[in-house]
Amino acid sequence: MTMTTQMPPRTAARQTKRAWREARLAEAKLYLCTDARTGQGDLAEFLDAAYRGGVDIIQLRDKSLEARAEIAALEVLKDIAARHDKLFSVNDRADVALLTDADVFHVGQGDLTSAQARAVLGPDVILGRSTHSLEQALAAEADPETDYFCVGPVWETSTKPGRASVGTALLTATAAEAAKPWFAIGGIATGERLDAIRQAGARRAVVVRAIASAEDPAAAARELKEELE
Repeated sequence: MTMTTQMPPRTAARQTKRAWREARLAEAKLYLCTDARTGQGDLAEFLDAAYRGGVDIIQLRDKSLEARAEIAALEVLKDIAARHDKLFSVNDRADVALLTDADVFHVGQGDLTSAQARAVLGPDVILGRSTHSLEQALAAEADPETDYFCVGPVWETSTKPGRASVGTALLTATAAEAAKPWFAIGGIATGERLDAIRQAGARRAVVVRAIASAEDPAAAARELKEELE
C-alpha cells in the first residue's frame, strides 16, 4: 500500500493564493496608479476600462482619503480586479492592505521595512518598493522579501513634486543587474518616452496620467500595452 501525505487545506489555499499572485506579477507589464476619482465620480467605470484595455495591476493612491473612504474605494477596486483576474495594490498603509486582503502592498523608501510589512500582512502578499538610485534598486533586488520594485522618476512629474528625475541611465544600470520584476516610473507616456525606456532596458512601466487623463482609458491602456510588448 502506498502512503500519501495530503497537504492541509489551509496550507494548500495559502500556497495557491501566493502562487497565483506571483504568476500574475511575472506576466505584468503595465501598472496604473490612480486616485479615487472623487471629482469625476466614475471610479468603477474607469477601473473596468483600464483593466479591459490591458492594465495588469492597479494601485489606489489617494492621500486625500480617510481610512474608511479608502477602504470603500479599495473594495470597488478589489471586486473589479477579481472579475478581470488581475492584481490590485494598496499603497503605504499596511492596516488597510490587511483589511482588504490586498494582492500587492507597495511602500516607499521611508515606509515600513519588508520585515515589518510581512509581520503585519503575512507571506501571501506581493511586496513592492520604490527606488530612486542604483543602490536602492540593488538593495530591493537583494531583499528576499521584496517581490518587485519601481525605478524612477525617469522624468519629473507633478504626481511627485520636488523629486528630481533619475533619467534613463539608471534604467540601463538596473536592467544589467536585476532578475526580479521591476517597473520604470515617472512621466511615462506612449511614443518617444516609452521608446526611450525600452531602449534603456525597461520592459515594465507604471503610469498615472497617461491613462487617468485620457478621454478613452481603455484605448490609452491598450496603446501602452502594445508598445510595451
